[in-house]
Amino acid sequence: MKINFTKKPWGGFETFTKNEKSTVKILIIKPGQMISLQKHNNRKEFWKILENSAKVTIGKKIVKLKKGDTIAIKKNTFHRIEALSKEVRVLEISFGKFDEKDITRIDDVYGRIKNERTKKS
Repeated sequence: MKINFTKKPWGGFETFTKNEKSTVKILIIKPGQMISLQKHNNRKEFWKILENSAKVTIGKKIVKLKKGDTIAIKKNTFHRIEALSKEVRVLEISFGKFDEKDITRIDDVYGRIKNERTKKS
């Protein structure tokens, strides 16, 4: 995903999505907590760290992201975000058909794994 910056006399703005089917959320992850290691068949995602730092897994790669960092997640790519010592806020933009049931989990500390796809969020 390409982020466009439009300069204005007062500053400017970043455009993340324009005329695309998308779902926008802000994830709030408590200190020391994490989402499940998961993938989606019908959507790709874009994350921008809004507050603090996080450990992010994308496929087999693990990186630490800080406020302002961005990352793109392709369809069918396992991913996870984990808050470190402070609460993390993340802008999440999903592109494609969004459905909370479109989650395949392979690791989850909250006991939400079922055979292939889960219905809990």
